[in-house]
Amino acid sequence: MKAMIFAAGIGSRLRPITDSIPKALVPVGGVPMLQRTLLRLKEAGFNDVIINIHHFGQQIIDFVDQHNGFDMNIHISDERDELLDTGGGILKAKSFLDGNEPFLVHNVDILSDIDLNHVYDSHVQSGADATLLVSDRITTRKLLFDKELRLHGWMNHTTGEVKPEGFVVNQQLYRELAFEGIHVISPTLFNYMGEGTEWQGKFSIIPFYLSVCQQLQLQGYELKDITWFDIGKPETLQKANEYFKNK
Repeated sequence: MKAMIFAAGIGSRLRPITDSIPKALVPVGGVPMLQRTLLRLKEAGFNDVIINIHHFGQQIIDFVDQHNGFDMNIHISDERDELLDTGGGILKAKSFLDGNEPFLVHNVDILSDIDLNHVYDSHVQSGADATLLVSDRITTRKLLFDKELRLHGWMNHTTGEVKPEGFVVNQQLYRELAFEGIHVISPTLFNYMGEGTEWQGKFSIIPFYLSVCQQLQLQGYELKDITWFDIGKPETLQKANEYFKNK
């Protein structure tokens, strides 16, 4: 099975740590977050993995080489010339990810004990074009799902902005949930991005999802009763370090 790890981020919120190393190599409980993510994917059967790089990208290449690719088939998507954001990063890796089977996309700064196999199998069984891991955490920006957890829109509670254009928010019809940095994508989505569309070059995947959610099946997978860390911030990195130290 195929997967992509987003490891190109600058990690500005983790400075000064990331002034000399890429965010992906910041240690969590003594183990670089990239290593933890790779081993989680390997454990779940994802042996074909592509990693995008930008900030201190050569350090990531060297790290993977030093560990013999962790006995996985690892490729590099080089964004050192231009950071392409999440949607552009996926599109750049199309030649590797495209095919007859879905692929999993995992932010390098997300650590959890979620069953990735179950997430992947749920996506396959649903027939969805994409499945997004979501939760009921507190945030001002929420994705809106119906009772069957199908994505319909997005709202920013601070500004009142709503997407897609013309979408009407009805709190009796929709649940507000937050995206948690892991998703499973069917290659059918490549038909709606790239040449001939507005979705090319540098773009974020969430606005893209919102532009096609009325015509495609974009499904939510709700996280419940699991250990979950977004370690892109100093306070959550500290919590994750304490968790793995105690574990």
